Amino acid sequence: MEHIYQYAWIIPFLSLPVPILIGLGLLLIPTTTKNIRRIWAFSSILFLSITMIFSFNLSIQQINGSFIYQYLWSWTINNNFSLEFGYLIDSLTSIMLVLITTVGITVLIYSDNYMSHDQGYLRFFAYLNLFNASMLGLVTSSNLIQIYIFWEIVGVCSYLLIGFWFTRPLAANACQKAFVTNRVGDFGLLLGILGFYWVTGSFEFRDLFEITINLINNNGVNSLFTTLCAFLLFVGAIAKSAQFPLHIWLPDAMEGPTPISALIHAATMVAAGIFLVARLFPLFLITPYIMNIISSIGVITLLLGATLALAQKDIKRSLAYSTMSQLGYIILGLGIGSYRAALFHLITHAYSKALLFLGSGSIIHSMEPIVGYSPGKSQNIVLMGGLTKYVPITRTAFLLGTLSLCGIPPLACFWSKDEILSDSWLHSIIFGIIAYFTAGLTAFYMFRVYLLTFDGYLRVHFQNYSSTKSSSFYSISLWGKNTSNKTNTNLSLSTMNNKVSFFSKDKENNVKNKIRHFNTYFGNKYTSIYPHELDNTMLFPLLLLVLFTAFIGSIGIYFDEKGIYLDILSKWLTSSTNFFVESSNYCVNSYEFFQNAIFSVSIATFGLCIAYIFYGSVYSFFQNLYLINSFLKRRVKRSFLDQIQNTIYNWSYNLGYIDILYTNVFTSGIRRLSKFTEFFDRRIIDGIPNGVGIAGFFIGEGIKYIGGGRISSYLFLYLSFVSLFLLIFLF
Repeated sequence: MEHIYQYAWIIPFLSLPVPILIGLGLLLIPTTTKNIRRIWAFSSILFLSITMIFSFNLSIQQINGSFIYQYLWSWTINNNFSLEFGYLIDSLTSIMLVLITTVGITVLIYSDNYMSHDQGYLRFFAYLNLFNASMLGLVTSSNLIQIYIFWEIVGVCSYLLIGFWFTRPLAANACQKAFVTNRVGDFGLLLGILGFYWVTGSFEFRDLFEITINLINNNGVNSLFTTLCAFLLFVGAIAKSAQFPLHIWLPDAMEGPTPISALIHAATMVAAGIFLVARLFPLFLITPYIMNIISSIGVITLLLGATLALAQKDIKRSLAYSTMSQLGYIILGLGIGSYRAALFHLITHAYSKALLFLGSGSIIHSMEPIVGYSPGKSQNIVLMGGLTKYVPITRTAFLLGTLSLCGIPPLACFWSKDEILSDSWLHSIIFGIIAYFTAGLTAFYMFRVYLLTFDGYLRVHFQNYSSTKSSSFYSISLWGKNTSNKTNTNLSLSTMNNKVSFFSKDKENNVKNKIRHFNTYFGNKYTSIYPHELDNTMLFPLLLLVLFTAFIGSIGIYFDEKGIYLDILSKWLTSSTNFFVESSNYCVNSYEFFQNAIFSVSIATFGLCIAYIFYGSVYSFFQNLYLINSFLKRRVKRSFLDQIQNTIYNWSYNLGYIDILYTNVFTSGIRRLSKFTEFFDRRIIDGIPNGVGIAGFFIGEGIKYIGGGRISSYLFLYLSFVSLFLLIFLF
C-alpha cells in the first residue's frame, strides 16, 4: 500500500508529455503533427485515464486505511531558510484527484468532436492537458509556495483557454478581465503567504498550523495581524472561485469554448479556491472573525448569483451565475464549519454542472447550422424552444442536471445542498432564510432555462420567416410584460410560448398557424435547418455524467436505524481533515432529516411551479382565467407590479450594476488619475526645472543687450545689488 503512495508524484506529470510533444511537433514538423491530430486526442484521454485509475486506487486506500502520506525533498537550504517541495496525499487530495480526472476525461472525449472543425484543435488540446496537469499539481502540493506556483499556472491556462478565440474582441477582453481580476486575488494570496511565513518561519501545512495555534494560545502573536494574513489568503480564494466582489470575470469567461466552461466551472479553476479554503480550514478555524467573513461572503454570493441569473438570455451565462451561486453555498458551508457538507456539495455540483455545460454545448452545436456560427445567436435561449423532439437525449440529460441543481431527490445535489441548508439554519436564522430563499430562486431560474430551451416551438424559424415589421414579436420581458416598442430588447413571457399578447386568442392561433405552415413547407425540403442530435462521441460523456449525477449522492447517504449504515464520504474524510480538523461519521436522526428534506424540496418545487406558470405551456390555461384577467386589469396594482418587475429585471439584466460601478470607479477613475498624474509630472515636476532653465536663458539674452562693455559700470551695479541685499538681510 505504501508502495502506491511512493509513486504518487507522477500524477501531475502524466498529462505533460502531450502538450510538450504537440508544441515541438508544431514547431519542427507542423504538417505531420496536424495530420495525426486525433492521435494526440487519444493520447490525452489515455494519459488522463491512467491518472484517474491511480487516483481511484489512492482514494480506496484512503477510505480503507485512513492515513496521510507526505513526501518532501529539499529544494534549497540557505542559513535559516529552507524550501522543500513534495506531495501530500490525504482525504482532501484524493477527493480532488478523482473529481478532476473524471470530469477531465469526459471533457476530453467531448472536445474531440466539439472542436474537430476548429483550426486550433491541437492548440486546444495542448492547453487543456496543461490545465489538467497544473490543477493536479495544485491539489497534491505539500506547502503554500508550491500551491502558489501551480495557482499561477492555472491562472495562465485559464487565460489562454478563455481567450482561445482571441480574434474575437469579446473573447480577448474576457480573458484579460479574468486575468486582471484574478491578479487582485493572487496578490492578496502572496501577501498572506509571506505574512504567515514571517510569523511561523515555514510554508509547510503541518508546521504552519501547529506554530500558529501555539502562538495564538500563548499570545505570542498579534491576533489582528494573524486575522489580516488569514483574510489575505482568503482573498485569493474569493477571486479564483468568483465570490463577491471579485466575481465579475466568471460570466465573461463564457466566451471560451463550451468544454472549457464545463472544466472551469466543475473541477479546475473555481474548484481551486474552494480547495484552498478547505486545505487551510484549520487556520481559519482559529480566527473566528475570518469564519464570519467567509460565511458572510458566501451568503452574499449565493443570493447575488441567483438574482443575476434571472434575466439572462445566454444559456451559458445563466449557468455561469448558477455556478457562482452554488459556490456561494459551498463557501457558506465552510464558513459555518460544515466541512463535510461543503465538500459533498463540491462533488455533486461538479458533476451536475459539467453535465449542464456539456448539454448546453450540444444545444449550441445543434443550433449553429440554423443561426450561423455566432455565439450571440446560437447561445440565445430566446431563439430556441421546442428542442425536445429534435434532441431528446440531450434534453433528458439537461433535465436531470437541472433537477439535480434544483435539489430534487434522489439526484446528487439534493443530498449535499440539504445538509448545507440545515446547517445554515442552525448556525443563523438569517443565513438559513437567505439560503432557503435562494434554493427557491435556483429552481426558478434553472427551470426557466430548461423551459425556454426545450418547451414550446422553435422560435428561430418564426424569426426567419417573419418580416422586419414583426421584430417586436421577440420583445419580451422577464415576467411576461408585452411591449410594442421594437427597440426594446426585453423578452416577453407571452411570446416565449408563441403568443403575441396575454388574452388575444386569435393572434395566438395566427402565430401558431404561421409556424406550422413554415415547418410544413420547409420541413421536408430543408431538413438540415432543424436541430439534430449529436454524434455518439459527444453523447457518451453526457451519459457518463448522467450516471454520476444520478448516483454520486449515494456516497453521503446515511441510515442510523437497525444497524444499516452507508456513508462512504465520512469514511473518506476520516483520514485527516487537514491534520487538526477532527472528522467523525456523520449521523442525523432520520425523522429530522426527512423533515428538513420535505421543507427544502417543497421550496424547490414551488420555484419549479412558478417557472412553469410563467414559461411553460400551462400558462395558456392561466391566462384565460377571469380572476387573473380582472386582477391584471387593475391599474393601481398592475402599475405597482410593473414597477417591481422592472426593478428586478433591470437589476438582473444589468448584472446588479456592479460592472457599471467598477467601470466608473476603477476603470474611469484610474484613467482620470493617470491623466492627472501625467499632467502633474509634465507640467509641475518637469515644468519647474524646465521653467528655471528657460527663465535663465531669457534673462541672459536680455542682460547681454544692457551691457556697455565698461567694467566700472558692472562693478557699480554689482555693489549696488549687494548693498540692497545686505540691507534687506539686516532689517
